[in-house]
Parts: sequence; C-alpha cells; structure tokens
Amino acid sequence: MPYLGGMSLFKRSGMWNDVTPTGMIADFREVWRQAGNNRWRFAIVAAACTFGIFYVMMQQEGSAPHLPPKVTYITVFPQHRTDAEIAASNLANQKRKEAFALEQARRDEDVRNLYKELVDKIAREADAQNAAAKKAEVEAIRRRRAEANAQMAAQGKPTQPASD
Repeated sequence: MPYLGGMSLFKRSGMWNDVTPTGMIADFREVWRQAGNNRWRFAIVAAACTFGIFYVMMQQEGSAPHLPPKVTYITVFPQHRTDAEIAASNLANQKRKEAFALEQARRDEDVRNLYKELVDKIAREADAQNAAAKKAEVEAIRRRRAEANAQMAAQGKPTQPASD
C-alpha cells in the first residue's frame, strides 16, 4: 500500500504534535530502570492504591428515600362553609360568567358591524370609482366620435349619427 504511506489514521494537533509513542515508551523504560530495586514495590503500591480507591467508590450507594410531595391546599374560601353558602357562591359565579359572556358577545357583534360598515364603504367607493371611469371612457368615445365626424364633414363625407 505505497499510496497510503503519507496518510495517518489519527491527526495530531496542538500539544500532541510533539508526542510520539516510541518516545513515550523510551521515557518509561528509562524511568523504570532508574527506579532501581524498589520499582516493583512502587508499582504494586500504586496499583493497590488505585484498586482500593475504585473498590471503595463501587461499594458506596448514592440512593436516598424520595421526599413526599408537598401538597398545597386552596385557601381562598373559608374552611367551614355550609352547602347553602357554596350554592350561593356557585350561583353568583355563574351569573358573573354569563354577564361576561353577554358583554363579550355584544362587543364581538359591534366589531362585526364595524367591519361590515367598512367593507360596505369600500365597496361603495369602488363602485363610484368604476362608474366615474366608465363615464370618462364614454365621454372620451363621444369626443373622439365628434372629432371624427367634424373631420369627415370638413372633407365632405357623410358623418355617423351620435348614439348613446
């Protein structure tokens, strides 16, 4: 695979540009040799500490009992109301809702009437503009016909009668 020679599987960037696995292995060998006769003791103590910390973390559980939900009671009404008071309150509330609905319906009807008047006004103005344009067009046709008849009369030709 000579065509893949320049490509690497992993791109190194930043501080990893200067790091090579062969250099790391060589450094580890050098440190291992410098440790002398106690290197196996240090390795075993380091492994035991690491294993001990992870063992303790695995033995601990992080569960706690769930807190009961906090109940909030409605405190707007008196606690000891009679059935008659409740019925009167419900009736007053229903009347208030019906009055609001009637007022809202009246306002909606007013808005509908307002829009209806606006649409009617716009339609009347459009009709008036169309009628004025049509009247101007008829007048232009009459004027052109009158000019054409005048030219024909000047030439001694018979003219067309004006029609409405």
